[in-house]
Amino acid sequence: RRLACILFPITLLLLYATLFFGPEIKGATRWLHIAGFSLQPVEFLKPAFVVFTAWMLSEQFKTPGFPGRKIALGGFAIVLAGLIFQPDFGQAVLISAVFAAQLIAAGLPLLWIGVFGGLSLGALAVGYWQVPHIQARLDAFLNPESVDSYQIDTALNAFRSGGWFGLGPGEGSVKKVLPDAHSDFIFAVAGEEFGALACLGILFLFTVIVVRGLSHLLEEEDSFIVLAASGLIVLFGAQALINIGVNLAVIPAKGMTLPFISYGGSSVLALALSMGMVLALTRRNRFLKPHGAHARRGRG
Repeated sequence: RRLACILFPITLLLLYATLFFGPEIKGATRWLHIAGFSLQPVEFLKPAFVVFTAWMLSEQFKTPGFPGRKIALGGFAIVLAGLIFQPDFGQAVLISAVFAAQLIAAGLPLLWIGVFGGLSLGALAVGYWQVPHIQARLDAFLNPESVDSYQIDTALNAFRSGGWFGLGPGEGSVKKVLPDAHSDFIFAVAGEEFGALACLGILFLFTVIVVRGLSHLLEEEDSFIVLAASGLIVLFGAQALINIGVNLAVIPAKGMTLPFISYGGSSVLALALSMGMVLALTRRNRFLKPHGAHARRGRG
């Protein structure tokens, strides 16, 4: 909680700072150059936002008169606006999905969830008509034969080339010709060099992490811990699912790293921070009873 109080406003300011001071790369301003280092603020904003909204929603459970939902919705609107202005619709979709999961876990009425879903679809429609590269990516997904779908076609060919066992480490060629092979399409590189079995192993590991993390929350009674930890775990799992889905042409292409595998300093550090938060939230003192008054000291 204390970390989120500090990190959320700082990263939110940095997110908006990219609109004024960030270099334009591929039609978007998502990075800041600070003291010789490149920083992508949204990567650190994501875990901070999840913990902040969990805090607000849980406070409303404890204090019915506290406007926790309104504050959380306001924070979400500000974050979403910043991402749309960059634009970064991939991260906007990810944060929207995680926030929706938190609202469902917090018991938000289905009517409000329906309204939230409608607004998200409306934002996607606006992005399609107003942002050329969003339109191009959706068209490439819906009509791959009628438009340029080089990235997706190359990624799929990498999986075919690798087969079950791969060509061997360093023997693949897709990383030399596929844009963003080190980040957005690292899963295709793994498929070509290590094969489908390795890709299934990666998918299995991600599944174990998500299931294991959520299972720790089944008997948890603290609403803040449930909302924060589940939100961070869903954030991790959804990001992995989006990256893999793009590589397999199941969903439209969008810039999203594969957790702990893609190259990228901001992404790796932010994911490490997220998983550290999950461990801190779900840890238990084995010398005390799980439901003891002091069994979870220091997790707030």
